[in-house]
Amino acid sequence: MMRFLRSAGVVAGVLLGLTAPQASAQGTGSIQGTVTRSDDGSPLAGVVVVVKGIGTSAVTNTNGRYHIDRAPAGSQTLVFRWLGYKPVEIAVSVTAGGSVTADAKMEPLPIPLADLIVESASKVPERTVDAPAAVSTIDPRVLQSTSITGSAPLALAAVPGVDLAQSGVNDFNVNARGFNSSLNRRVLVMIDGRDVATAFLGNQEWNALSVPTEDISSMEFVRGPGSALYGANAYAGVLNIRTPSAREVVGTKVSLGGGQLASIRGDIRHAGLLWGGRIGYRVNAGYNKSDTWSRSRTFSGALRSEYAAATDSLTFRSTCSSCARREVRALNGQTVTDTINAPSGDRDPLKSTYGSARVDYYADNGSVLTGEYGLALAENEIAVTGIGRVQITETLRSYARFNYAADNFDIMGYWNGRNTQQPQYSLASGAPLEERSDVLHLEAQQSNKFSNDRGRFVLGGSFRHYTVNTQKTLINPADDDRTDRYYALFSQLEYRFSDKLRGVLAARYDLGNLIDGQFSPKAALVFTPADRHSIRFTFNKAFQTPNYSEFYLNVAAGAPANLTALETGLRANAQLGPALAGVPVGGLFDNTAAVPVRARGNNSLKVEKNTGLELGYRGDLTDKFYVSFDAYVNVLKDFVTDLLPGVNPAFRAWTAPSAVPAPARAGLEGAVRAALLGNPATALAGRGLTRQEDGKTAIVLSYSNAGKATQYGFEAAAGLQLTNEFRTDGSFSLFRFDISEQLVGDQLLANTPRAKGNISVSYAGRSGFDAGVTFRAAKGFDWAAGVFAGYIESQSTIDANAGYEVNNNLRVYVTGLNVFDQQRYAIYGGSVNGRRILGGVTARF
Repeated sequence: MMRFLRSAGVVAGVLLGLTAPQASAQGTGSIQGTVTRSDDGSPLAGVVVVVKGIGTSAVTNTNGRYHIDRAPAGSQTLVFRWLGYKPVEIAVSVTAGGSVTADAKMEPLPIPLADLIVESASKVPERTVDAPAAVSTIDPRVLQSTSITGSAPLALAAVPGVDLAQSGVNDFNVNARGFNSSLNRRVLVMIDGRDVATAFLGNQEWNALSVPTEDISSMEFVRGPGSALYGANAYAGVLNIRTPSAREVVGTKVSLGGGQLASIRGDIRHAGLLWGGRIGYRVNAGYNKSDTWSRSRTFSGALRSEYAAATDSLTFRSTCSSCARREVRALNGQTVTDTINAPSGDRDPLKSTYGSARVDYYADNGSVLTGEYGLALAENEIAVTGIGRVQITETLRSYARFNYAADNFDIMGYWNGRNTQQPQYSLASGAPLEERSDVLHLEAQQSNKFSNDRGRFVLGGSFRHYTVNTQKTLINPADDDRTDRYYALFSQLEYRFSDKLRGVLAARYDLGNLIDGQFSPKAALVFTPADRHSIRFTFNKAFQTPNYSEFYLNVAAGAPANLTALETGLRANAQLGPALAGVPVGGLFDNTAAVPVRARGNNSLKVEKNTGLELGYRGDLTDKFYVSFDAYVNVLKDFVTDLLPGVNPAFRAWTAPSAVPAPARAGLEGAVRAALLGNPATALAGRGLTRQEDGKTAIVLSYSNAGKATQYGFEAAAGLQLTNEFRTDGSFSLFRFDISEQLVGDQLLANTPRAKGNISVSYAGRSGFDAGVTFRAAKGFDWAAGVFAGYIESQSTIDANAGYEVNNNLRVYVTGLNVFDQQRYAIYGGSVNGRRILGGVTARF
């Protein structure tokens, strides 16, 4: 950490030195003004005002006022944008040392799809209609309505092709286009360019974000393989989240809320400008506490009992293998009394305490230097993993980030840390698990235009350094407390052949000490027959790196196996018994009465690969009606399997003890294997019985690469502005898959509904009142991930929200999730989720 901060300080100092001379040489002035509605003259808060071509920006306050310091002298164009209003451009003349006033009146009008600007598809700003990928921008009103929940992924629920599987209050698996899992990491999640995945498992901890959902300024989701620009784990898509700079949110904001599940939350944010607007700062802090839908499962039949109310009698699978499992540890705050009754006591609440501080330096040439630090303390969250549920008692997530962004050049570095302040516990075994990890990432990117701006070339590179130490609780001692490195080079070439045809070529090469070199290409053609319409064809390849658990896991996978009956039978055998005379009774399998069952990683794993073809259309059919269609075919191979016996070549079939005479060993080993495989209750032991590195007998379950699948689907979305106040939006997704290769014993399922859709109606009136209602439906499907396998029931839920702007400074609101309280689980092995109604108030000063 200290080394990272010292390096960031040196870079920041150099960059400040480079930008300061430019600032003094060019000359600057200031721009201020007021933004109002064109129809009634009321002030508009939250309007983004940008100096076109420079990037300098401001946001109007609660009185509709804005102020831009240090705007470059000369003729400039201001662009005013806000959701639900027609963009406005105003030309101004800025004099060095002077001040100019530019007021704007904005006409209520939905922003056409063609006018929306995105950055995630190409890592540079471009119109949505020109993007060479299936990209969705989350409506700020959706972010606003879901902010009270504290769960950012809920804003993605209506995005076509996105799978959003929730367990408890904060455990979400965000995926796109199939093959979801209980610990999904196929979608790369970034906040301000920072990969927020944990080091050990590679998943996201959504309750450990240091910025609340309401402070997210934009959220973009790119569906489909994305490794050509983003590297490992942009396997099925990229979720790009951006938070506002200091000058975009000058002032103070306080939010308070609460509701069902004994939920309470509070947030405060303050931002300001110093040194004539050259320095901006933003600080925030928050606290969130609630109960959870997760339940203890320490008694026989707990899972079946928990799922009974959430399962239709016609589709409930009585063969549910997961239902017989009993966890040995209760949730924190509860005490196990016996194996028949539920534990006593109340569950400890889920808690999250978080905050961050950010400083921006604004240079006169439009470049921005940013330094940021944040942390979050998360308590008592329950996560569904491949080895069962894990309760995270108390973990500290912290980060530091710096970024220098100029017109054509960007350099960024960040450090992520995760430290289990108290052990996290495997509920299945009761074992304490710890993690102390650090991720250091450095990245630079240069972008240049050529051929009179018809082409653009992007070139960049990155370096990532991992440090992982689990205190020998998760990783084999010989492999624990380790460091690993990854390197990458990437480029993208864009060229507009004509006003209607644009081509994109991109490629990335990743290399690390845990993986072989990976080449990820991309090619796209975007045909724009008219200004607001485009047809896109895209070819992509992506890969996903095995996580540290899949590489190096070493934990108990279940209760020890008692093979005493087998040893007794072998000793009684007339042919084999004499060969065991030199083996102590009870020692044939070292400790025959308690043979350990271990989950072990496989350090020979390869990356998972995804090759995709897409065809898409998006466009505005009128000023008030937009549609988008995307069809895709993906070929996926080299899946990392679930934990299986006998698949890791490092753990070969069990061998007889040295005390057994050599001529008798093969016969004894064959007899042991035949006896175990011949009994369904011990068949797993028959395939997994081996010797570990220390020579001791164990039943080992491990991972392997196997399987090939073809998935194909169709996604549609549409939106219609019915009036200036009412609009309706909807999306629909179809999904199919075929398995062409599969390892025996591995349950390779897509864990995705074959059809799902949603439709919403929203209202935003001049009176300050807004409201919305959304209906969602998804077909049922089979699920298999890790130790959990079963059926996910069909779901149909209704969410609703309402808010009232008392004035420009005060807003009250209420959000209802699953308002009719349909009892359903979205992850097999996860919680049964119900209704949650929350309300809050936000004040701005």
